[in-house]
Amino acid sequence: MVPEKKLFQAPYSPYLVKDERKFAVASAPTEPPSDTQNSATYGKGLKKITKDLQVLQPILYAQGRYAVLVIFQAMDAAGKDSTVRAVMTGINPAGCDVYSFKKPSGRELAHDYLWRTYRCLPERGYIGIFNRSYYEEVLVVRVHPELLAHQNLPPHDNLDALWQERFESICNMEKHLALNGTVILKFWLNVSKTEQKKRLLRRLNRKDKHWKWSFSDLQEREFWQDYMAAYEEMVNKTSRPWAPWYVVPADNKPFMRYCVAGVIRDTLQSLNLEYPAVDESMGKHLVKARKQLLAR
Repeated sequence: MVPEKKLFQAPYSPYLVKDERKFAVASAPTEPPSDTQNSATYGKGLKKITKDLQVLQPILYAQGRYAVLVIFQAMDAAGKDSTVRAVMTGINPAGCDVYSFKKPSGRELAHDYLWRTYRCLPERGYIGIFNRSYYEEVLVVRVHPELLAHQNLPPHDNLDALWQERFESICNMEKHLALNGTVILKFWLNVSKTEQKKRLLRRLNRKDKHWKWSFSDLQEREFWQDYMAAYEEMVNKTSRPWAPWYVVPADNKPFMRYCVAGVIRDTLQSLNLEYPAVDESMGKHLVKARKQLLAR
């Protein structure tokens, strides 16, 4: 049975970037509203949503009409991994693929920058999750343009023009995917610099978190403002009705996970998913098969 719509209030609608070229990082909250409920309440709400997702995902798979692509971008320690784990708990792994994109390989650098992610796109009926994505090419590479030297590109004298070309290519690709049945949801988990510091210190102070530590985490903090500027333009240039960005406050993890899960759940519900109908011929075959099995 498909879960009913609007089972609870949706606090995540303010985080949808609807107006092109009007998003500003300075006005984007990193914490939930002051009147928000406590973390335990959102933890219970998340459990309810994940149960709904467990019902919806098999219907998505069986219908085979839509693919769902969920993209996560964030600064280090914003909670991408834990959010993927919490939101997708209980989802049948046969219908869900998760990819984490780190430093590109030599083979990947020998292709255009969209190639390594394009070949990982979900099939119809599947949910695909990108932990980082092709958007790294207008974030990390923009903050560190020296990385372009490894991509063996044709000469570019104007870097500003290069970033605009990439925004255009990304928008064109996403529109093509949407027109062919891929539902795209993009989340920037917006953590504050102060909260990031707390989480990085936790990694240093706890032995079971040491494996997560990377010296690059510390180095990248020095470029915080550059990253914020890159994120702001990325959202403004690539949030479209067919591939929207949600800029979700990430300082409170239970609230963040609840919002992300709610968006995914509500989006699946909006597709009016149904199990494939059985035609008359197949119906007769099923009746006959049932009789044969019962007789044996």
